[in-house]
Amino acid sequence: MSPVLSVQNLTVTMKGSKGPVPVLENLSFDVARGKTTALVGESGCGKSMTALAIMQLLPEDFRVTSGRILLDGQDVLASTPKELRSLRGNKMSMIFQEPMTALNPLYTVGDQIGEVLRQHRGLSRRDAHQQAIQFLKAVQIPAAEKRVDAYPHELSGGMRQRVMIAMALACKPKLLIADEPTTALDVTVQAQIFDLLAELQDDTDTAIVLITHDLGAVAEMADDVAVLYAGRCIEQGAADEIIAHARHPYTRGLMACVPHLQLGKTDGRFAPLEEIPGMVPPLGARGPDCAFLARCAFAADICHTQPQPPLDRVDAQAAVSCWRHLEIAP
Repeated sequence: MSPVLSVQNLTVTMKGSKGPVPVLENLSFDVARGKTTALVGESGCGKSMTALAIMQLLPEDFRVTSGRILLDGQDVLASTPKELRSLRGNKMSMIFQEPMTALNPLYTVGDQIGEVLRQHRGLSRRDAHQQAIQFLKAVQIPAAEKRVDAYPHELSGGMRQRVMIAMALACKPKLLIADEPTTALDVTVQAQIFDLLAELQDDTDTAIVLITHDLGAVAEMADDVAVLYAGRCIEQGAADEIIAHARHPYTRGLMACVPHLQLGKTDGRFAPLEEIPGMVPPLGARGPDCAFLARCAFAADICHTQPQPPLDRVDAQAAVSCWRHLEIAP
């Protein structure tokens, strides 16, 4: 069965004073129906830019320079503006990172959900309003009949996020992109949102691209993982395999940053969390060598003299881009 989404060798560049600056380089991954692929990495690694490229919502100075994006076999990059309008919100939807800025403060949440249904399903305003109530109930918003006429500022952060999910799923899209869907929410609400996404995915068989830095969410929701660093995929494979046997030093560093309740105590104090020194290199400062080189504790001579290697298939479930992954394998 062909994947719902197939991203093939995607390269995105930004207009610079001295020419195009790479933002994403040769990124490839697939998402199957009813499955979740997580894009993981620090801020500035290219996760949200990947989502915007898929939705064809890139900022003005950014453009796709090579590669293909296939949605259920349709080439998104070759689609006309009219075709893209029929795709967005219909066959592919996105939950944006901050619902308070993504929702329009001048319209009720019912009107904003209903707009999707009127645009893509041809419903009347009254029928769309009734459907909006049902979707609010589906995302577990209490007193949906009253909340449907509320404005975004009248709802809590968790409720606004649920409205975004209801809007994104209104037309039962084949692909849902969730960009940090629990940003700024407390841990209890985060768990509820992830449970809700999993439940709705079971009901609709939607393919999900989950953008997150939360490896706990990856362990709970994802079937596959692509670890991004400085616009490149440096490790990829089945989620349980990556979490159990991370091979790239960066992925292992991300794993080490996760707090654990079973941290050992010494003299009554918890052992400190590890951290990855340094920062992601800025755009324009990334050469052909490994972008993680300056932060890597395992770097050897080959890392300084050779360009970053392509993804090397370790086994049927994982691939990694690292010269030394065999020597530092867990």
